[in-house]
This record gives sequence, C-alpha cells and structure tokens, in this order.
Amino acid sequence: MRILFFDCGMGAAGDMVMGALLSLIPDKDAFIKEINSIGIPDTVVSYENDSKCGISGIHISVQIAGKEEECDETDLHHSHEHVHHHAGLDDIRKIIDNLKVSDKVKKEVTDIYMMIAQAESKVHKKDVGEIHFHEVGMMDAIADITGCAMLLEKLSVQSIYVSPVNTGFGKVRCAHGILPVPAPATAELLKGVPCYAGRIEGELCTPTGAALLSYYGTTYSQMPPMCIKETGYGCGKKDFEAANVIRAVLGETDSEPDSIIELACNIDDMTGEELGYVTKLLLNEGALDVYTAAIGMKKNRPGILLSVICKRPLREKMTELIFKHTTTIGLREYICNRTILNRREKEIDTGIGKVHIKEAYGNGIYKMKPEYEDVRKIADATGKSVREIHEIILKEQK
Repeated sequence: MRILFFDCGMGAAGDMVMGALLSLIPDKDAFIKEINSIGIPDTVVSYENDSKCGISGIHISVQIAGKEEECDETDLHHSHEHVHHHAGLDDIRKIIDNLKVSDKVKKEVTDIYMMIAQAESKVHKKDVGEIHFHEVGMMDAIADITGCAMLLEKLSVQSIYVSPVNTGFGKVRCAHGILPVPAPATAELLKGVPCYAGRIEGELCTPTGAALLSYYGTTYSQMPPMCIKETGYGCGKKDFEAANVIRAVLGETDSEPDSIIELACNIDDMTGEELGYVTKLLLNEGALDVYTAAIGMKKNRPGILLSVICKRPLREKMTELIFKHTTTIGLREYICNRTILNRREKEIDTGIGKVHIKEAYGNGIYKMKPEYEDVRKIADATGKSVREIHEIILKEQK
C-alpha cells in the first residue's frame, strides 16, 4: 500500500504543499506544462529549486496577470493566499467546472473550497452564499489547491498521514485587520487536527494549507512504519532559524493503521422505513458504514442505536445530515483507530459469466469475495444456488 506522510513542523501553505508533492514526481516540467494548460484564468504556475537551512526543495510561484502576490510585511511566514478583489462561491465553482481536469480533481477542489466557505461563514456569521473569498478565492489559491489535487491523483496513494501542525503564534494582518494566529478561519479548519504553537512567531499555517491537511489527512500522527521510496520538500518564501519547509514522504507498507470517526445516537421515535431512508442517504453521501442495533432505553422503551462511520473530513457533513433527517437531539463522537488490509477490485471472466471480485491482502494474508449482485444475476440465469456459484468462482480462482 502506498502511503504519504506530511511533516508539518513549520506549518503548511498551499504553495508549500504543492511544492512538496511536485518534488515526488520525476517529470516536473511536464506537470507544470499540464497545469498551465487546464484553463485557470490569467494564471501561470512555475517552480524553482530553492534551499532553506541547507535543505533543498521546490518553491512554487503563481503569477496572476503577470504579477505574483506580494508577501505582507506583518506576515512573518508564508505569503497569504489572499484575494484583493472579491469572488463568491458561485464564481469559484464556475472556474473549477471549466477546468480541463478529471471529475475526481474537480470534486476535491470544490469540496475544499466548500470547507473554506463554511469556516469563513461560521467565523463571520454569514450565510455560505454571502461569503466573498477576499482571502482564499484568488487564482493563486485555485492553482495551489488544483495542483495538489492533480499531483495526489498522479501519486495514487491509499492513505495520507499528517503530523501535528505547527500553527505559529502572534498576530497577522489581513483584509479584516490584525488577527490572532492561527487566524479564526484556520483554527476552524484545523478542528480535529492535532496542532501546536511552537517557538516561531508568525502565521505558519494558512487557511488553504489547513484545508488541504484536513481534507486529505486520513490519520494524524507522527510518521508510521513504512519503506520510504521518495522524499520531497516544499519551500516557503521567508527564512527562519528553522527550515521553512513542509516535507512529504512517500512510502509503502503491507497494512495500514487508519483513523476514522464514529457518530452514534439513540432513537426511539422513528419508523423502520424512516431509518432505512436515513441509512441509504448517509451511505450515498460518503459514510463508510451505517448500521443499527436494537437497544433498551429509559422506562424500558425499545429503541435503535444508529452508528455512522466516516472519514474525518466528512464529520460535519454527516453530523448535519443526522440532525436534519433523524429525531435525535444529541450525538456521541468517537475517534477510532483501525488497521486495514490493502484492497482492490477487478473483473474476471469465469465459465459461468463475468464477475467483479473484491480482494484484500497484506501481511501474508489474502481474502477474496465475489460481488453479490453479479452472483445473484448468474444464479437467476442458471438456476444454481448462490452458494454453488460462490464455490465455482472460488474453485476457478485457486
């Protein structure tokens, strides 16, 4: 299993994350040519080799209409990914929808901007539709986020680990005035992500950097056991006593410890049909699993325990859906560590028809299971039992 680890000892900004990921691929010039051809308006992305405290890395430059955004003097770390003209969420979506990238990349970029919009909405107490991206909607931020999504698609990693994030401390100047570090939107985006202030004064983690780490991170810990294949460094603009870089480590492992969220609530006043609708809805919206169990509640009332398992980035979305579509007035939340085997799916052509196979492997273990719907169709067509079909497929795969 391919895994990626981000070492965030000097925080994270969108350009630094993109630089670290670019360091991991062999043909950097080809990627720069590709991102400059996808249709980000008036935007040109380039890179240069840089060095911080003797560590070689890549610095990403984004020019908008021939100019690169300047670093605010009161920002003691990364340049802000701020916009000085306003753009609404609908404007951002139109730009993303018109990009010449895969649907997967478009979805990820849109999701990340929605996370930022929701954080800004909460901080400023405005509806999401009223938020203007004067700080995070500029074309350089679009380039950074899209570039990261494209690079991760190329790297094809199954899991992303993120170290505790150094946010820095002190004050930072932005369009709203002087704000504490981490900035309010950044702090909102870092919910559920381990972070600390460190010894360096300044904004080490920007809203875009926080959104990328929160969205893509599957586990938050120090570097896990792995066989290292590549390391890359993305450089910030400022120089400090510590190397102003974020490190990306690409490696492989046989099995993967993973971190997920479990949301649970007790319900005693919904019908089975209503709960069935909620279960289907949550699964369609990205929950890893949804299950119910019969329980006894106060005054011996029969009830249902609803449990929803999801990745960290979907926590708020799942919470909102549960409150909207169930009668519960409270949720319990658990952070669960799990270890999973490598997984893959493939289609095989058997003597009785085509069947999709789910495989799990690692640590000397191999498991295989035919897709039920394919087995059912063959059973209906042949008159054989589901068990007979299973046995035939398993025998052919040995």
